[in-house]
This record gives sequence, structure tokens and C-alpha cells, in this order.
Amino acid sequence: MGDERGGEAVGEEVEIRTAKEAADHELILAFGRLQGAANRLEYILGRALEVECGISHLVFEALLILGRAGEPGLSMRAIAQEQVLTTGGATRLVDRMETAGLVARAEAPGDRRGKLVQLTPLGEETVVRASLVHLENIKRYFVEPLPSADRERFAENLRILSHAARDVLPRLP
Repeated sequence: MGDERGGEAVGEEVEIRTAKEAADHELILAFGRLQGAANRLEYILGRALEVECGISHLVFEALLILGRAGEPGLSMRAIAQEQVLTTGGATRLVDRMETAGLVARAEAPGDRRGKLVQLTPLGEETVVRASLVHLENIKRYFVEPLPSADRERFAENLRILSHAARDVLPRLP
């Protein structure tokens, strides 16, 4: 089933002998295209959020995580796990978001030392406004280029890949 470009059935033994064979391998190319598309879309959509809403894509994702969690909020550790950040990275992100008035830290119920991060009214307003911008850009750059018959299956395949990758990552202690 192989060809000169490195195509073979999934699970078939592969022998790569040259850099050209490696670079032209069907699965390596496919993953590279996925990564390239994700990086380009991240840039395009992230830039639009910065220009139109004044927030980075990372801040937007954190606001969505907090919005999904609702009351009473999330711990720094939970935010770090959701964002695949270190707890130090999550703390710095939340510090910036707090300075911008998007989130506030509150006492954790039943834990005198613990703090939870919650959206402020400005954070809620910002995530709603940014979501409208983001949704239009997702439709334009992520959905519309795909054949309409393939869109639902593509979204399901991305969900499967995302969950499989998430399940391999170690959980933060």
C-alpha cells in the first residue's frame, strides 16, 4: 500500500532511510499540516482578539475556563491544569488579569488559606464581547474553508484527538 511519498496503512512497519523520506512521510506531513494550521489560526484569531477586544488569546481561554466553572470560582491549580501551565505561570496570568479588573480572588469556602479566582462583571462582559468576535472568526477561518459535508465529522475527530492527548498528560500534583 506504500508509495514513493511514504504512504502506508496505519500500523504498518515503516522504514525511513533518508531525510527526504522522513519529510515526505504521509503521517509526518499530516501532523505538520495540523500543527501549521493550528499555529496560523492561533495567530489570526488571537490577533483579532487583541485588536478588537484588548486581550490575548491566553487571557480569553482563561476567562472561558472561569466562565465554564461558574461560582465559587477555580483554584490556581485547576486553572493551571486546564491551561497546561505551571502554577507559577497561572499565577502570573491571573495577576495580570486581576490588574486589568477581569478577575478577583476570593476566599475558598472551608479553606482559610486557599483562594479561588472568579470573573468580575468586567471579566464577564469582556468574555461575552470577545466570544462574539471569536465566533465570527472561527466561522470565517476554521469552518467555512471546509466542505460542509465534512464539518461535523472533523469537529468530532478534533474532540477525540484532544481528549486522547489530554488523557496522556500527567496531572499536576
